[in-house]
Amino acid sequence: MYAYKALNKSGQRRTGLQDASNLVDLEMRLKRTGLDLINGKIVKKSRFVTGTAVTRRELITFFFNMEQLTNAGVPLLESLADLRDTLSRPLLCEVVATLIENIEGGMCLSQAMAQHPRVFEKVFVSLVNAGEKSGKLQEVFLHLTNTLKWEDEMASQTKQVLIYPAFVLVIVIGVAFFLMIYLVPQLTGFIKSMGQTLPLHTKALLFVSSIFVQYWYVMLIVPVIAFSIIKFLVTFNSRARYRLDDLKLKLWPIGPILKKIILARFANFFAMLYASGISILECIAICRDIAGNVVIEESLTQAGREIEEGKNLTQSFQSTNIFPPLVLRMLRVGEATGALDKALLNVSYFYDRDVKEAIANAQAMIGPATTVLLGFMLGWIMFSVLMPIYDVISKVKI
Repeated sequence: MYAYKALNKSGQRRTGLQDASNLVDLEMRLKRTGLDLINGKIVKKSRFVTGTAVTRRELITFFFNMEQLTNAGVPLLESLADLRDTLSRPLLCEVVATLIENIEGGMCLSQAMAQHPRVFEKVFVSLVNAGEKSGKLQEVFLHLTNTLKWEDEMASQTKQVLIYPAFVLVIVIGVAFFLMIYLVPQLTGFIKSMGQTLPLHTKALLFVSSIFVQYWYVMLIVPVIAFSIIKFLVTFNSRARYRLDDLKLKLWPIGPILKKIILARFANFFAMLYASGISILECIAICRDIAGNVVIEESLTQAGREIEEGKNLTQSFQSTNIFPPLVLRMLRVGEATGALDKALLNVSYFYDRDVKEAIANAQAMIGPATTVLLGFMLGWIMFSVLMPIYDVISKVKI
């Protein structure tokens, strides 16, 4: 892998990465893409982590530029070369350079993309392959760009739901540690010196405070250990992973939203694959791999088996119990009228709107819920501390 500096036909300097056997080979490869080599330097392959560092935003840039260049009539290799020369991130630049290399070696674009499974999901490769066969590659690039933008928007909105409660939770935990470890112990001696019989809630407060003082380090370590154990079990135990994924879908308020996002993504990609001429069973198999949730994956596997046994799409989806009746009715109408791809896009729109409403409702409810939690904790502490003092004052004779 060479990091090179070169000049294009306009005399502008370009930098990038390119596989080559030596400098002469590098110069010849760049010549074929319209670049004149200035110098090249070997870089270590270990500088780049294959696949995992390419973000969704970078993929949006990739497919958007490819759609624009293809729409303008620029040949595929020239489009990729132009894209490679304008990219700033080394990893994606390396991937594009490898795509050019493989296409020059006789592969089509979908085959070249399949060599990078961590960058291009199977559904991307299948759609590009269908676009190549049907001559609608530009439309595929446009669909992928819009879909990735939608996914990025959904991810951003989901983060908004999580950031506020996470911030408030950190504040609540910090306040709890401060009160239980510092403030309550300061008042403990004074409360006990009053010689009163302490009420039950005050005894409970002192007991909890003593646990915080003596075992604060355990409270900090236990969540880390629990997280590590859960991660280990999920990695090596399929049953544990199934239960965790099932919990993710049921845990309020994120679970229902997550399920709707997964099903919206499924319906969107299913519609694109089906409209591209891919069979229903292949569509289900490809979309199952991008679900990212074992519960949904097993439901789609069951649906695929039932379709193989002779049931139609609506009947097989109905038996999985993951789609509401309204969605099933849309699919039934789509099958009856021969417009299943449009019905699936309607399903995607339905979930898209539903997700946005659910996120807005969750944001509206989480704020007051966390405020009530913090107020309850502070109220309990103040009531437990002030009640014995009030009892003593009320017994003083003036």
